[in-house]
Amino acid sequence: MKDSFSISRRKFLKNAALASATPLILRSGVWAAENTPTSQIALGFIGVGTQGRGLMEGFINRKDTRVLAVSDVDTTRRENAKAIVNGHYAEAAAAGTYKGCASYNDFRELLARKDIDGVVIATPDHWHALISIAAAQAGKDIYCEKPMAHTILEGRAMVNAVRANKRVLQVGSMQRSSHEFRAACELVRNGAIGTVNKVDVAVGGPGRPCDLPGEPDEPGLDWSFWLGPAPMRPYNSILSPRGVHKGFPDWRNYSEYAAGMVGDWGAHHFDIAQWAFGFDETGPVEIIPAEDPKAKHGVRLRYATGLEITHIDGNGITFYGDKGKIYVNRGKFQLWIGDQLKTEDHKECEAVLKELLPANAVRLYNSSNHLADWLNSMRTRKAPICDVETGQRTATICNLVNLAYYHGQLLKWDPKKEDFTGGTGKRDWLGREYREPWNLA
Repeated sequence: MKDSFSISRRKFLKNAALASATPLILRSGVWAAENTPTSQIALGFIGVGTQGRGLMEGFINRKDTRVLAVSDVDTTRRENAKAIVNGHYAEAAAAGTYKGCASYNDFRELLARKDIDGVVIATPDHWHALISIAAAQAGKDIYCEKPMAHTILEGRAMVNAVRANKRVLQVGSMQRSSHEFRAACELVRNGAIGTVNKVDVAVGGPGRPCDLPGEPDEPGLDWSFWLGPAPMRPYNSILSPRGVHKGFPDWRNYSEYAAGMVGDWGAHHFDIAQWAFGFDETGPVEIIPAEDPKAKHGVRLRYATGLEITHIDGNGITFYGDKGKIYVNRGKFQLWIGDQLKTEDHKECEAVLKELLPANAVRLYNSSNHLADWLNSMRTRKAPICDVETGQRTATICNLVNLAYYHGQLLKWDPKKEDFTGGTGKRDWLGREYREPWNLA
């Protein structure tokens, strides 16, 4: 497989023609990398299930954005999202009706619109790369949910497409925009708990092959399009729930579509571990399998510095230094200096930083709002807090951990070449097969 995206040019041009005939409600324009927008940022949303709908509602409440289109292969969810947008803008304008939001079954029709500046992608993981690459090629900036890529080759192809087209891509690993995680990373970076050679990352287990039985089809769902590049199989509502659902579907647990909890939560917690040590452009050199071949936890990542990160059960991140310890999770922050618990209140993070960090301390990118940070990057053309390269490195860790569980082998890894070394692993494990007509060509 090469690292460029193949899409039907004939169909894309056909869709572009359809889109050009659509009345334009707002025009902020697609700008060159050196330019900045002069009006509201126009957005489209691809995938409007629970997560996509939540992101959409976050953006429509901002005065500096305008939602122009939604895309989903499920008619019920698609039309519900469209109604939410139109209803919001009608109410905001104190008008009886508003019909400015379009809806599409095929994401390529949305991407063909010239009046959309950025797209928010919240589909199942197995679609992230193909849609993101097509979006970059169409001149759109991108907010892509985590984990960014389903395979290591896909992630590198995404980086290449974003860089080649001078786009901005923010990965939805939003813990980087939370103060307790930034504080933990700054304390580790600056030696507040001494030398750290051991980290525990607590998240759920690896993905598993899908074995769900077939069910009667869901009316209005384009099931073949939902599967896309994944193998054909009968519909099951666990993968794509019927109607407008409020939960987070369990497609996340199946390796054809995602990376299990290793990817779902690992894209948050492994990401913070990487950030703490400045490893956003590198990765481990060894992936050591669990002792029990049936285990769902116990894989270890070893870095060239001597750092070892262990995947354990539970939820959260623990940094062990020779002078103290830090445990951090959402809304939770515990710091020990020696054996003494100094604080267990995440609201005290800034005070702790002020007390423990020297005047010349290394300070990390400070974002208090992940969505606003992406919009700011779209205007400044500077990299966001969770850039595409960062997303690739974090997704790679999730994939490598899963590969250690799937194959039960010691893997030696070259993070620069992004390939196995020392006769370990197989090149095929870095990618996957695609169902026609989808492919990385």
